[in-house]
Amino acid sequence: MKIDEIKTIVKMMAENDLTEFKIEAEEYNLCIKRGGDKTHVCTSAPTVSHAPAAPAAVSAAPAASSALDAAPAKVENTINSPIVGTFYAAPSPDAQPFVKVGDKVTVETVVCIVEAMKVMNEIKAEKDGVIGEILVQNATPVEYGQALFVIE
Repeated sequence: MKIDEIKTIVKMMAENDLTEFKIEAEEYNLCIKRGGDKTHVCTSAPTVSHAPAAPAAVSAAPAASSALDAAPAKVENTINSPIVGTFYAAPSPDAQPFVKVGDKVTVETVVCIVEAMKVMNEIKAEKDGVIGEILVQNATPVEYGQALFVIE
């Protein structure tokens, strides 16, 4: 998680008078507690088990590795949700969507809104390209790191 994202969470906590925020993802766990004049941030990496694989898992390894080899290319070509919340393709129900398939985007282009804790967070493309596919339906829940758009 980027430091700017953590700062945003702390700011939202202060604005909404929240004392604790916790998020768990595959890559890390984040817990922020506020109280008095101090804010505490605790993070941890997940534990990885090094137990020996079962024989069935060994025979399936070639298929799994080919699936893993394909995954990084897709991750690099997607715009992912930086937070957990509800995806909105447009600024209001009767407005045009921020982007549609075929639209050119830049690093600063707002592509959607993700609502979290009643706060509307504008999500920027953070890369240049063309919207190839919209992976999420309007007004549906999204997870942290979930791919929202394919960018070409």
